[in-house]
Amino acid sequence: MPPAPSFPSPFDAPALIARRGLSSLLTPDGELLDLSAEDAREKLSQLPPPLLVHGPAALRALDLTPLSQPVPWFDLLDLFLFVLPATTVAPTPRGLAIALGLTPPENITADLLPLLCENLLGKLRAKADTPEGARLRALLLPLTRAGWIWSGEVADAIGSASDPGSAHPFDAVRIWRRLPRWEETAPRPAPSSQPVSSRAARERLRQILGEGAEERPGQADFASVATAAFEPRETLGSPNVVLAEAGTGTGKTLGYIAPSSLWAEQNDGAVWVSTYTRHLQRQIEQELHRLYPDEATLRQKVVVRKGRENYLCLLNMEDLLNTATSRGNDGAAALLPLALLARWAEASRDGDLMGGDLPGWFGELFGHGTLYGVADRRGECIHAACPHYQACFVEHGIRRARQADLVVANHALVMSQAAWASLAPPGLPDEDTAPTRYVFDEGHHVPEAADSAFATVLSGLEAAELRRWLLGAEGSRSRARGLLRRLDDLVERIPSIDAPLHAVLQAARALPAPGWSTRLKSGPDAPSDEEEVPSLLPLEEPELDNPSELFLQALDQQLKARRSQNPQHETGYISTECDLHPTNDTVRKTAEDLSRALRRLQDPLLLLTKRLEAQVEDDPEMEAPTRQRIEAFIRTLHRRAISRVTGWVGMLDALQTPPEPGITPVHIDFIRTERLPRTRGTQGDHDVGLYRHWLDPTIPFASTIQTPAHGLLLTSATLRDQTGPEDGEESWHAAELRLGATHFMKPPIRASLISPFNYAKQTRAYVVTDVSVEIASLAHAFRALFEAAGGGALGLFTAIRRLREVHRRINEPLEAQGFPVYAQHVDAMDNATLVDVFRTETHSCLLGTDAMRDGVDVPGEALRMVVFEKTPWPRPDILHRERRRLLSEGRPGDYDDRITRMRLRQAFGRLIRRGDDRGVFVMLDRRMPSRLLSAFPEGVKVRRLSLAETLKDIEEFLAPSSPVSSEN
Repeated sequence: MPPAPSFPSPFDAPALIARRGLSSLLTPDGELLDLSAEDAREKLSQLPPPLLVHGPAALRALDLTPLSQPVPWFDLLDLFLFVLPATTVAPTPRGLAIALGLTPPENITADLLPLLCENLLGKLRAKADTPEGARLRALLLPLTRAGWIWSGEVADAIGSASDPGSAHPFDAVRIWRRLPRWEETAPRPAPSSQPVSSRAARERLRQILGEGAEERPGQADFASVATAAFEPRETLGSPNVVLAEAGTGTGKTLGYIAPSSLWAEQNDGAVWVSTYTRHLQRQIEQELHRLYPDEATLRQKVVVRKGRENYLCLLNMEDLLNTATSRGNDGAAALLPLALLARWAEASRDGDLMGGDLPGWFGELFGHGTLYGVADRRGECIHAACPHYQACFVEHGIRRARQADLVVANHALVMSQAAWASLAPPGLPDEDTAPTRYVFDEGHHVPEAADSAFATVLSGLEAAELRRWLLGAEGSRSRARGLLRRLDDLVERIPSIDAPLHAVLQAARALPAPGWSTRLKSGPDAPSDEEEVPSLLPLEEPELDNPSELFLQALDQQLKARRSQNPQHETGYISTECDLHPTNDTVRKTAEDLSRALRRLQDPLLLLTKRLEAQVEDDPEMEAPTRQRIEAFIRTLHRRAISRVTGWVGMLDALQTPPEPGITPVHIDFIRTERLPRTRGTQGDHDVGLYRHWLDPTIPFASTIQTPAHGLLLTSATLRDQTGPEDGEESWHAAELRLGATHFMKPPIRASLISPFNYAKQTRAYVVTDVSVEIASLAHAFRALFEAAGGGALGLFTAIRRLREVHRRINEPLEAQGFPVYAQHVDAMDNATLVDVFRTETHSCLLGTDAMRDGVDVPGEALRMVVFEKTPWPRPDILHRERRRLLSEGRPGDYDDRITRMRLRQAFGRLIRRGDDRGVFVMLDRRMPSRLLSAFPEGVKVRRLSLAETLKDIEEFLAPSSPVSSEN
């Protein structure tokens, strides 16, 4: 056995807090220095690798080249993950200190880092003589082999790694052998239908809040109103629908949790709480700790559900581990993230990689490729055929959800399950029990989520993914399993499926073959692009008779011929879409050929499922695992292939008949091109496809959910666009149309609860009149405003390119003053982590797009300014054009204004989250019309001032010693 590698000590290393301005460096001999980036780079070149927090961010701050794992510095985030896995922490020195229960100083310097290091090592030493310590010592073996720089210090703290002669050195990473296994339980009976009284809901809310909670007058009223969604249903297909608008600060989350939890307990059923994003799911889960403070009770009563692609796949992890260990020293570096993932997975509540308890900075430190590789992102789950099926995180979650009181889901998952339930073969049980009560938080996003869930896309990427799922990896080293590998053992048992299976495989070759994106890019009519870099990769031989590729090329040609440049757009924006009709002859002909080819795929797919279903029905003695595997495969076959191919055939057949003038269409069809993600298998730069969206996406939403649902609560701070007290009925009517409430048989119950905040006293709003649309002018305004606020500012953008340009110009000068700037689409951290950092670093600034505009909760001093770069008009694309024309009731301008006011109202809602908050809202678009100002709360007077006047007024308003004026 080779001698164990020697590792340096972090206490002999310099400590570094890298910043764009002056970095803080603690030298090994104890000298604390403030250095410019250039001086820091020079000093570090003469010293051992440093002790730091978040190495990639430090390298960016000092303009140094990124390095791959294992890195030569001591990153405290690595050690934190090893010591306290599945613990949320903002990846900054202040964030680490707070997570460790320490009180960080206002001005943080590098001498804090050795204290944090010693604190973590102390926690590690306390684990040495525990069962957890034994597991950590075993995990130290692969970490040491991977060259983890912390190995020596960790070994000193908990003891040396065990002798690998008694166990395989990588057994500690094979967590699937140790994870708990689920067991089947008796089916849960259907819930009863006892209502929840308003009085009981108020009492439950009082218990949740406890003594000394902030009093919110409308919260108890909201809980009372929400009980109407839990009344017994009187007629099949006619659920009770409640639309409850709750102004910011009402406390609607606990307001609906109170009656939801009561109904679940009284009726032995589950309430599904759905929200828009993963980040908001986490916020709701955190609120539920107030109802269930005991962790074991919380786990029993509450389950967070997401799509399979969000969770760690144990089979994928095993494949990556086997690949890494088979490569010897060349694969050692890949062991590091896998070993740390193993440490996290054993502590994780549910194995959620995306927005769960895996720190959002993991991918930035250890490579997003590892996270992509261990998640089931291609629908390749083999369910009961998987050797790790009973340890699977997803299967655990599904079974826990069947017995839970509250299931916290997202709109996309809820709608896909409802759609599947409406299309599922009769008698085939779904993996999820259909709930009867729903709460849709952030309900204003329901139409948007439905639009995405019920749209149909026939693009190169979608079709190629289906081919890959059916045929497997053709000629590549991927482990992608085609149908033949998934079903090879079943073919011996069920010979009748052999013929349709091979017919499917033959017909699947009509889908885009590997290299399709290169052939699309290099076609005879490929556009010239001054910025395009010629590909150095050899072109693959075209499949001249491939109907899918011929159709894609025809779509691409029509799009290039008909797309237009918008002269009103300051960037000379060139559209990436065009109308389908009138369709040219080539598109029609290739669509007809492709439709025939897809029918040849559709027929054997249906026959395959019928024969599998017949086998399940005709073999009562079939083993339970085999039955579960076949049923799961049938469900997957419908979801992944049959429903998709059926939708494509319908689109292609409809393409042959242009819409009749004067008849309102049900769908909107158009051609669009998208940039391809930079992943293996796509060598071209763009994709093209045929898109079909519902004109009113709430129609399929209502039709799929109204049968299983007995009650629905849709709530948000912005359900309505009320421009004044006189238009109450009109605004409710518009809200019901937009949310799809008019498609339910029973009229909805309406409720509106105003915000408890005194916006006239706590806020000020400005429209700056002398900032132009030029990037230089915009960046100057952002910098000046952020300086005036002293950080704590959220900048919102309508375009990613403009966000990046402004960030590039203001990042360094603001950080030099102690106001670090973080940015969505620039920093590699996910949105939830960016918000955590922003909330922790009270003088930082955050730039983002619409994901930061809705649902972000940052109370207190950390957010005291919101700056909007431009009026958030709807994107003028084909989809909006047609909906504007057909759904605006003859007032297209009002339709645009309504959408824009709702966005402004959501952005303003980020500003005040508590009764003692105060802040300012700034719009930098001098062209914003006055008719949009009704988006702001009553009493907020919007001031139109120059930038200099705005800055002066803001400094006076936010000055700590100045009283807040009662006038606005």
